[in-house]
Amino acid sequence: MHNTPLITTLAAAFGLALIFGFVATKCRLPALVGYLFAGVLIGPFTPGFVANSALAAELAEIGVILLMFGVGLHFSFDDLLKVRKIALPGAVLQILVATGLGAGLALWWGWSFGAALVLGLSLSVASTVVLLRALEDQGTMDSINGRIAVGWLIVEDLVMIVVLVLLPPLAMVLNGGADTSSNEQLASIVISTLLKVVAFIAVMLVVGRRLFPKILWHVANVGSRELFTLCVVAAAVSIAYLSTMLFGVSMALGAFFAGMMLQESEFSHRATEESLPFREAFSVLFFVSVGMLFDPLVLLNSPGKVAAVVAIIVIGKTIAACILVLMFRYPMSTALTVSASLAQIGEFSFILASLGVSLHLMPQEGQSLILAGAIISITANPLLFKLERPIFAFFEKHRHLKSLIERSSDPLAELPMSTNERYLSGHVVLIGYGKLGRKIVTELTHLDVPVVVVEENRELVERLRAQGVQAVFGNAIEPIVLVQAHVATAGMLLVVTQDVVDIGKMVEIARTLNQKIEVIVRTQSEDDTQMLDITKLDRVFFDEDVLRDSIVNHVKGRFGKQ
Repeated sequence: MHNTPLITTLAAAFGLALIFGFVATKCRLPALVGYLFAGVLIGPFTPGFVANSALAAELAEIGVILLMFGVGLHFSFDDLLKVRKIALPGAVLQILVATGLGAGLALWWGWSFGAALVLGLSLSVASTVVLLRALEDQGTMDSINGRIAVGWLIVEDLVMIVVLVLLPPLAMVLNGGADTSSNEQLASIVISTLLKVVAFIAVMLVVGRRLFPKILWHVANVGSRELFTLCVVAAAVSIAYLSTMLFGVSMALGAFFAGMMLQESEFSHRATEESLPFREAFSVLFFVSVGMLFDPLVLLNSPGKVAAVVAIIVIGKTIAACILVLMFRYPMSTALTVSASLAQIGEFSFILASLGVSLHLMPQEGQSLILAGAIISITANPLLFKLERPIFAFFEKHRHLKSLIERSSDPLAELPMSTNERYLSGHVVLIGYGKLGRKIVTELTHLDVPVVVVEENRELVERLRAQGVQAVFGNAIEPIVLVQAHVATAGMLLVVTQDVVDIGKMVEIARTLNQKIEVIVRTQSEDDTQMLDITKLDRVFFDEDVLRDSIVNHVKGRFGKQ
């Protein structure tokens, strides 16, 4: 019989991952919970078949490379800039709070400072994979709350990339190495590492930004799909490897920048699609290999420690994020969404834990505790999202409690006292300022029609007011927000948001405040329209109708029929 440890490991990993991933999905849990469980079964800490740990570790390294490459492909500075005023300071402060909680707990257990720091950092960063899946299931990916949560995690990912870069050179110091204990030597290590990173980034920005898109363009012109896919995967793996060999930076950082460079290419969407099967396959191997490192006995030997770790992830991070969002004067709905999004840990936590163990910063027990916390928090995360609406409904019924914890007085939550009277009566109230909302405001302004915008994005409301557009910050499903937009004396209500459930509530509130107001709604489909009370609407536009009218008007103009 042939000795084929690689094939045996792959067969066991993929086969069990498929089975348990399917079971997890049927139980409405993220599939990666099944992948982790598959790894536990073929790991050295459970009876039966044991996969080759060394091969699994190397395959997992490829998984990390492609995982970080995918993060780079999806990274968008534009998305981050739109919510930077809350995502950037909020994420940094939340990382500091969670790291402090985790590190303090580990120091109380008697761990070294290095081990405590790695544990705290591992507990501070949430899983992007889990978050995106949860937002898709909730249908809130494109909402302002969803964009804030994604922006928040982008900042967390960037911070963790910096940590991955600095942790190896600082390992000796954190371990208490005598030869690097002086401040001068510590500064030398940090400066040397940062210079290498800067040199790598400079080469990627100067050479990579120009070279890689051109290579991709030439390969795409050949017309071979397999060559295009090979080019994308080769770029990810090769750049990650060369970044370590030439600059001494981590493969994760090299793969991330490879994705960022290709993201700027005109073929970025195709590169994302073509590399997706490879990225998903090796990310499965990554999660399986992580599961192999988990010792289930930690649940029996250290139940108190596991409970404390889970409490920091699910309770500590949730409360910290909720308080931070409310401090930035965002509404309760945003605080609940962001809090639920962060109440889990995932891929970066696993990478940090593995790195901490390999650098002898953290004991094996720490890695098992992190894995236990990840499995439990990811499993419980869908439940937290389901609790959002009941909690929000509770505070809606007890508005005195809500007013105590939400912003007490926000200048953006009401129109200024100096607002012209034409915006206070007979005006148009527009809910939602997306692509369609911007076009509507531009057209109405050109026609000299007074319009007041209601928008949940605080930064966007600030920009609108700076541009001279009348805008009110808040969620239009709250009566006080529509009152501040003077919907009671408005002539028309235009609703162009995407959440059909919320649209119904907005229209109901508007009709209660102003029975004569004309209500016009944009929905995504006829099915969405059936969910609304048509008797309260004057006109409904489908996205298909908007597109059709635009095409017809263009053709009319082209042939002079207008």
